[in-house]
Amino acid sequence: MRTETPWGPWDPAPLAEVARRFAPLRTPWWIAGGYAVELAVGHAFRDHADIDVTLLRRDQLTAQQVLAGWEWWAADPPGTLRPWLPGEILPHGVHDIWCRPGPDEPWRIQLMLDEADGTDWAFRRDTRIRLPLDRLGRVSADGIPYLALHVQLLYKAKSRRPKDEEDFTTALRVLTADQRAWLTETLTLAYAADHPWAVRLRTYR
Repeated sequence: MRTETPWGPWDPAPLAEVARRFAPLRTPWWIAGGYAVELAVGHAFRDHADIDVTLLRRDQLTAQQVLAGWEWWAADPPGTLRPWLPGEILPHGVHDIWCRPGPDEPWRIQLMLDEADGTDWAFRRDTRIRLPLDRLGRVSADGIPYLALHVQLLYKAKSRRPKDEEDFTTALRVLTADQRAWLTETLTLAYAADHPWAVRLRTYR
């Protein structure tokens, strides 16, 4: 779905193309955002204005190798864009990168940098929330790695835009009991016990 932004149009690359580009990486990566929800649910159910790939912050420069020849622009500070220079290590407050093949091309891929502490993932909005890295993602039937559904929903819970509400409602049907329990606990810790999604999870049958 092509959309306009103050920094130029978005026309997200197809999921299969993104997966092919990142497949050679020997470091972890996961499809994130709405596509991750669809991979977990098992079918497409809405349009997407972008496509997100999550990498660990410590592996950020691998993205420059995968997208060699592209333009990379970091949201630094958030709400603005500036060029991400070759070999530059982005500071901790920066976790969004927009990528496009050239200056006259639409944005095609968004990179999201996530935090890790040794062999654990740490939720960047509340580092008390952690998971072993080997439990952070899943792999689709087509071999595409994606963020585990409960983890992706934790990120989406902050904004609760209409698309996030649609994602949550659709995902609720396929969350396991363990995933529901984890998400309820982490929503309460990171946001509040009365977060609307936590309330729905507690009463879901």
